[in-house]
Amino acid sequence: MTGEAAPDAGLHGGADPGEGRRGDTVAAVVRQWQAVQPGLDTGPMEIIGRINRCAALLQQAEDAPLRRAGLSRPEFDLLGALRRTGHELTPGDLARETFSSGAAVTKRLKQLTERGLVERRGDTRDRRVVHLRLTDAGRDLVDGILPVQLAYETAVLSGLDGPEQGELAALLGELLSQLEGRLGALRT
Repeated sequence: MTGEAAPDAGLHGGADPGEGRRGDTVAAVVRQWQAVQPGLDTGPMEIIGRINRCAALLQQAEDAPLRRAGLSRPEFDLLGALRRTGHELTPGDLARETFSSGAAVTKRLKQLTERGLVERRGDTRDRRVVHLRLTDAGRDLVDGILPVQLAYETAVLSGLDGPEQGELAALLGELLSQLEGRLGALRT
């Protein structure tokens, strides 16, 4: 934020959505909806639309350091989960850790195993169970790329100062916590 508008300007009606902003695409969409249906409360659209747009733009950037290392974000997430937990995981554990489907994890693990970054070990008691761990090359890759990736992410967020980043992280954390509980219950 630039301090040109109150932090909640445009979120609850009254002020022009996008006022004090650089005219983001969601503000334009909201203005169009308000012209067609002036009484419409676009507050949710202004938040969820911006979250979705930010996610799409971040995904399009494809995490340059990861791409240079020949990794996709989902592959790095699997490697990162194996590294940060510090112990072997099953494919099911990895699916839960990375919020991925079992099929997607299986496909990625095959590629990472072929590249020599992950190794598989069968369970001694149940042959259907596979345990996964990083190879030395996988651990070295994660340890080498993580600082570079974090520097890249810092640059992506550099338009927000430290307090703004902290506030945004806290608000997104609160939203995520609520959604994980509420939407998880709705799916059952």
